[in-house]
Amino acid sequence: MDIPAKLVKELRERTGAGMMDCKQALTEAKGDLEQAILLLRKKGMATAQEKAARVATEGVVGSYIHAGGKMGVVVEVNCETDFVARNQEFQQLAHDIAMHICAANPRFVRREDVTPEILERERQILREQASGASKPPAVMEKIIEGRMDKFFAETCLYEQPFIRDEKITVKELIDSKIAKFRENITVRRFVRFKVGEETETFATTKPALNQRGSGPGSPPRAEGGSTGGAGQR
Repeated sequence: MDIPAKLVKELRERTGAGMMDCKQALTEAKGDLEQAILLLRKKGMATAQEKAARVATEGVVGSYIHAGGKMGVVVEVNCETDFVARNQEFQQLAHDIAMHICAANPRFVRREDVTPEILERERQILREQASGASKPPAVMEKIIEGRMDKFFAETCLYEQPFIRDEKITVKELIDSKIAKFRENITVRRFVRFKVGEETETFATTKPALNQRGSGPGSPPRAEGGSTGGAGQR
């Protein structure tokens, strides 16, 4: 079917995908914009899974300072090649992620980075809250695990709704860029400062540490997180 250029442009603006990918998605979706967005997200996730094992050792350090200079974030976003690292759209991604961290204040990069101690503490709180419910233990555990998804969405960067488009998560945003650049892209670490607070939020992800090692130049270990997670320093 004939896809109007205006519709392709709108899809590109909403997803950041390439023109040909947008046109193909709209064709498959028979001109349905929302369905085309869903198709592009699925493509991004599939490509991200395909690229996930590839080592990303290039990248940029993005930053964002909130109006008035009272709050700021520095974030390291990795890719595979210097060519992509120098791309303006990739650098904008790092800036947007830093801005998101400033606003949403995640404590971890991924759910896999949450320490076992914190996970158990959260589950125990949920068990105590549900202690009065008359449900079988197996059912209660399923309910608790379901509620843990909300905890991850509140505290883990990749799980959070992206502040500039809350219909997608930060992970889905990154996946869309992986699909476009055809390279693995990951957030390795970030630090968030706020004037007047005695501590700052520092988070680093485990896979990146495995890629880079833990020798000189590696980030300091976060309290309660050993080789991953977040801490207050």
